[in-house]
Amino acid sequence: MLLNPVVLSVILMTVLCLLKLNIILALILAALTGGVLSGMNITETMTVLIKGMGGNAETALSYILLGTLATAINKTGISNLLGKGISNLIQDRRLLLVLLIAIIACLSQNLIPVHIAFIPILIPPLINLMNKLKIDRRSVACALTFGLKAPYVMLPVGFGLIFHNIIRDNLIENGVDVVTKMVWKSMLLPGIGMTIGLLIAIFITYRKPREYEIVNNVFENHLTVTSENEEKSNYSIRKQIAGLIGAITAFIVQVVTTSLPLGAIAGLFIMLILGAFKFKDIDNLMDDGIAMMGFIAFVMLIASGYGAVLRETGGVDTLVEAATGLMGGSKIIGAIVMLFIGLIVTMGIGTSFGTIPIIATIYVPLASSLGFSPAAIIALVGTAGALGDAGSPASDSTLGPTSGLNIDGQHDHIWDTCVPTFLHFNIPLIIFGTIAALIL
Repeated sequence: MLLNPVVLSVILMTVLCLLKLNIILALILAALTGGVLSGMNITETMTVLIKGMGGNAETALSYILLGTLATAINKTGISNLLGKGISNLIQDRRLLLVLLIAIIACLSQNLIPVHIAFIPILIPPLINLMNKLKIDRRSVACALTFGLKAPYVMLPVGFGLIFHNIIRDNLIENGVDVVTKMVWKSMLLPGIGMTIGLLIAIFITYRKPREYEIVNNVFENHLTVTSENEEKSNYSIRKQIAGLIGAITAFIVQVVTTSLPLGAIAGLFIMLILGAFKFKDIDNLMDDGIAMMGFIAFVMLIASGYGAVLRETGGVDTLVEAATGLMGGSKIIGAIVMLFIGLIVTMGIGTSFGTIPIIATIYVPLASSLGFSPAAIIALVGTAGALGDAGSPASDSTLGPTSGLNIDGQHDHIWDTCVPTFLHFNIPLIIFGTIAALIL
């Protein structure tokens, strides 16, 4: 089992990332290693990797356009007003700010389903406030990742409804008769585990103050957009209203069309028409959008290709077959083994939603043979899919928080986002997911 190409590939990717090798290079090397170990040659593996990159094309485009939209909105001064408003509300209450960020992140998955779109707009203007309050950004990373992940694990609304329906459909396809309302009940206990992990991160692990260098106007210094005769600080109410209308337009279009790229384009178009920025500034806006979110977009493209390689190796099937022999008919061992396999697969693929179809085909008959109830199978498949999303270097649940928190170059993606979120969410998910599978 330890020589399985998927296991070795994910381990290699994790080690390379922990050694701070560039994530894109780590993913490519891990993909090539997994492919070669499975019997494919390097050329064939690279071909599969490149073809598979298209799976995240929409996500990558969304990131670029959302970065551009965030840049345009910031140019109107709305982000500064938002940051000042939150600063006045929070004052010196450090923990309240982290909890507020977690709540806002949760709302981005259901009430206002914009996913990570809020991060480049909300977080950069708050960075200096966090620095002055000496907030450990690792706690904020945990708060953001919790908000991006826990709602879809527990709640059947917004992205959660999509996730729950994916679980339902794949279980039905494999012979287990379930309905959507059964999913949230089965996933509630794993979600509670994540909540406990968040509280431990905020109130215990990362409670102590942490020093950061305070950089004035950090968001503005990151951008290049400005006209020759216009100062960056010259915000007008007209532009701010235009920016607000553009943001609302982006939200409405995204909800109606379920397309983040269309929402971002609509928002930018409305802002241009209303005079939030000039036509000649568009090139600079796009440059800054790419500077802000382009790296994440490329990581998501490579991650999709990496997932395609892992699937092509056939290693997931053989991994489960090898693990079956270790279970010995024991429910508790079976639950733990299946969850760990889910952790490995999702760490590599970087998406909970994409992991469910891969593991359901194998998990459902395996869990049924061990005597697990339909509710318990939901908990196993759902938790196994969710595991690894937090902590994966290639997941938008970690890349999104890093994009906002590292705006001044003082937040490391691996050690300040991936490792903390891995520890505080994946460990509780394994524990509470196992309990849920055994008692349901």
